[in-house]
Amino acid sequence: MRRTIIWLTLFAIAMGFLETAVVIYLRRMFYPNGFGFPLATVDTQIALVEFCREAATIIMLVGIGALAGKNPSQRFAFFIYAFAIWDIFYYVFLKIFLGWPESLFTWDILFLIPVPWVGPVIAPVLVSCTMILLASLILYFDEETGDAKFRFIERLFLVFGCLIAIISFVWDYFAYVSDHTGISMWAPGRSQDLFMELADYSPGHYNWWMFLVAEAVALFGIFIYYKRLTGKRIPKRAY
Repeated sequence: MRRTIIWLTLFAIAMGFLETAVVIYLRRMFYPNGFGFPLATVDTQIALVEFCREAATIIMLVGIGALAGKNPSQRFAFFIYAFAIWDIFYYVFLKIFLGWPESLFTWDILFLIPVPWVGPVIAPVLVSCTMILLASLILYFDEETGDAKFRFIERLFLVFGCLIAIISFVWDYFAYVSDHTGISMWAPGRSQDLFMELADYSPGHYNWWMFLVAEAVALFGIFIYYKRLTGKRIPKRAY
């Protein structure tokens, strides 16, 4: 297990570096004076490549979790652990090479699928820390009890926490779109350049209350999972 975690960590850190390298190239192309909002328009071909790259990144993280884990609980834990390490070190390498973000409260575009996700850098970092905590507990209890599966209520809290967090990231974007009539969202099959509909968009308000609720819901799910499995051990074999 220790060797698996070490190699998984190195893999995720390397992926974080590759993500940073791609972003550095994109910023040299589209933000020569430094990244900021409003977002620069991106032609359809590059936009489609970016969508596919993001999808490929998730597939790689899911794949490494599936290969490293011996059962569904381990596979899920390794996936979210790799995702969290990748995300955190992406920002670490950006800070090393570009001196960005200026602070943990600097706005960033987090994801493009299916719509732009935006938020202060500290928000996805906190989500990643929560994922590392959950992954650690799953792996620990899987070793200690041999059964780290979630019960329905625990899974429900975790899923709802995840969904609320996602909504907090797309909230400002949808608020902008709803306030500007005539804006049509970008889709891979359209000839319109990506971010053309956001030519005047600069995020101004992050829904911190929604994010805090999301974290609280997820952490409560983790807590009841922890309480249920604490003290449980693999029964000794009878000889």
